[in-house]
Amino acid sequence: MTAQEETLDLVVTGRREEAAAVVSLTLARPDGGALPEWTPGAHLDLLLANGIERQYSLCGDPADRTSWTIAVLREPQGRGGSALVHETVREGARLRVRGPRNQFALLPAPRYLFVAGGIGITPILPMLAAAQAAGAEWTLLYGGRSRASMAFAAGLVERYGDRVLLRPQDECGLLDLAGELDGLAADAAVYCCGPGPLLEAVERHCERTGRAPARFERFQPREPARTAGDRAFTVVLERSGRTLTVPADASVLETVRGAGVDVLYSCEQGTCGTCETDVLEGRPDHRDSLLTEAERAESASMMICVSRCLGERLVLDL
Repeated sequence: MTAQEETLDLVVTGRREEAAAVVSLTLARPDGGALPEWTPGAHLDLLLANGIERQYSLCGDPADRTSWTIAVLREPQGRGGSALVHETVREGARLRVRGPRNQFALLPAPRYLFVAGGIGITPILPMLAAAQAAGAEWTLLYGGRSRASMAFAAGLVERYGDRVLLRPQDECGLLDLAGELDGLAADAAVYCCGPGPLLEAVERHCERTGRAPARFERFQPREPARTAGDRAFTVVLERSGRTLTVPADASVLETVRGAGVDVLYSCEQGTCGTCETDVLEGRPDHRDSLLTEAERAESASMMICVSRCLGERLVLDL
């Protein structure tokens, strides 16, 4: 079993208010044993009561094998997971987690621009430390509604000084993306995490100026999982020896699970990567928010919770 498939029962050894409506949780094994390794950009699946699963980025030190840290923004308009954490999870609580998994890995580069909006700072935190340790040039552009809402902001400025550009919206307005992106060297990598409008603005600017695409971590799906034009198709499960029909109004994941085939899944929105499955034959209709354009073109894998088929038949490694 790989680390991303491993389910762990951990204890909350610390809880701290990091900003308005943001709490951090420190998690450790009850026996104090070593936790699985992880790299900057990784996240956990938090398995909460009533079958609720949510993904939270690891924002501590990857070298620390004794504890993990996540931060949770309470979202009033959310689906209930963050409210459950804020209202019920205290120091000493036991939590079941799965992971870590990394769909937002930091790749080597001589220089970086990190762009964070609100709670999107969490996966960026260990990236800053890694870039600093590697001797890379980097800048963080960090926006939020107000200073009070921007978790970890004071500590970032104290640690990294003027490499950190704090831009609370109530003081500075919207982030000056053009001002930062236009001046970047061609070999600079751009990493961005935050609300959908911020990610879309960065993506549009990179496309318009011919920059290499930025790398994103998304909280919400980029494309609809289903459309009025969806139709049924066949999926062959190579290892299981099964051939199934995926109806127009059901996902591959729902169809496979309904046939009794056990597969890992979590968000069911194409944002976490848990259900990524190798494609052996056929052309997927990619509707996830994770794969790059190059990965979509290659079609070596697909997220079976949302993606479908462009033809009549897919063969999957299931």
